[in-house]
Amino acid sequence: MAGGGAGVAKRLGTLLSGLLECGAFCGVIFGWASLVFVLKDLGYFEDLCQPTATPSPNRTLLPDCSWQDEQFSLVFTIGSFMNNFVTFPMGFIFDRFGTTVARLIAISLYTGGTLLVAFSTPELAVLLFPAMSMLSVGGILLLLTNMQVGNLFGKYRSIIITLYNGAFDSSSAIFLIIKVLYEHGLSLRAMFLFMAACSAWHLLRTLFLMPRTHIPYPLPPAYDYGLRCPGRSQSYRTYEEKRPPGEAGPEETPLEPSAPRGDGDPPGVSFRACVCSRVFAWHVAWLSVMQLRHYLFIGTLNPLLDHLARGDSHLVSTYTNAFAFTQLCGVLCAPWNGLILDRHKRGKTPRPEGALGALADLRASVLSLVVTATLCVLFSVCAAVPMLPVQFATFVLQVLSRSFLYGGNAAFLAIAFPPQHFGKLYGLAMALSALVALLQYPCVALVRGPLGGDPFYMNLGLIAVVLVAFISPVVVACECRRRAKELGAAGTPLTAPPGAETPAEMPQ
Repeated sequence: MAGGGAGVAKRLGTLLSGLLECGAFCGVIFGWASLVFVLKDLGYFEDLCQPTATPSPNRTLLPDCSWQDEQFSLVFTIGSFMNNFVTFPMGFIFDRFGTTVARLIAISLYTGGTLLVAFSTPELAVLLFPAMSMLSVGGILLLLTNMQVGNLFGKYRSIIITLYNGAFDSSSAIFLIIKVLYEHGLSLRAMFLFMAACSAWHLLRTLFLMPRTHIPYPLPPAYDYGLRCPGRSQSYRTYEEKRPPGEAGPEETPLEPSAPRGDGDPPGVSFRACVCSRVFAWHVAWLSVMQLRHYLFIGTLNPLLDHLARGDSHLVSTYTNAFAFTQLCGVLCAPWNGLILDRHKRGKTPRPEGALGALADLRASVLSLVVTATLCVLFSVCAAVPMLPVQFATFVLQVLSRSFLYGGNAAFLAIAFPPQHFGKLYGLAMALSALVALLQYPCVALVRGPLGGDPFYMNLGLIAVVLVAFISPVVVACECRRRAKELGAAGTPLTAPPGAETPAEMPQ
């Protein structure tokens, strides 16, 4: 780039290293089923198993380890809850203190979590509770700091953000790698000490390939970042001096594309109005019920496979590996939802600007919401079938549904609400859905107790719960009709002026 800005090589280095960071570290907790297999073999929480007269396929007596399974499920429940709930406060830390401070916090948490697992023992199995929470919080904060890398690539920004979220999903396969290496003789302690040592790489990337504050959008002339460019560069200060008074600077621009806006917030588009709107409330319900279904499946996969395989550890290991391998495809599936959301932007007819363009984006999101909910229902139906071979189809539908869920969540919030509230709304939606996700623990207790270890009836109930997700696209479709009527009544032209904002962009 001219003027001493970050060159193509540096930007590509930032992009690829961020993709590696998200794909190898950020979402490892969602590979929990593979790690549980190792922890059970090492004897974690084994004292909770009770003698029983249930015969296995080889006619030996199997202990009743339902209490052990419940304890492992509790570890995952708390860890996954922290993954979502802290997104709200961590988003404020990132916005207030910048990238370097946020990443140092994330690296500290992640290193502490890996060290706790490394030095845990069956006698100190309780260390898994803080360890998984620290890994979860550190990972999601690393993801938040990486999503801004898309700002370096202009029109490819949304694709890069989607890829990073897909890499986050795929990182759950790391625990599969740990399981395979463990089966080949490598100790759990050695592997987690290696993961802790990788924090040195995270630190170097923070210093040399990430900004101190934020990557602005659009990029100012000759923008640079990294250790050789502490704070704002001279080119950035020149850009700020030339900026017209009252115009938002690049670092004030949110991560998602900005909709046309006026000089101030018109009545009805405050943060409180967005939170209290029907569209946001039903979107949180859409996210919450499907996330609960996914978390419950991941957290109880090991006991489910053990129940269907009737204690055959070889079969359980085979299906656990198959599940983990499918998670690798998350990075490939994530952009598909983006193609659905952007389908109206392709073709010979240009996308309309102004209020009509915002309305077209919102209409396009309806199909995305429906497809995501449909995938989750199909996944839930397959998960309810008590046959092992059917679980292969369950694994494929699960990774498809999960990839659509999180990418679609961020994209919808950016489309449906004013961009200045995106970060707060995203964090709040994740935090509220985390509270609903806590229901997974009583669900596990229900299976272990009254249902006698058979999750069939609980799975049937979850299918009914997931059907609630279809209300959200109906509400959004009604919102689209309302906005279209308001535009027609106001006589709004097909192309609104660049700085205009109409009541049709306000959620109700």
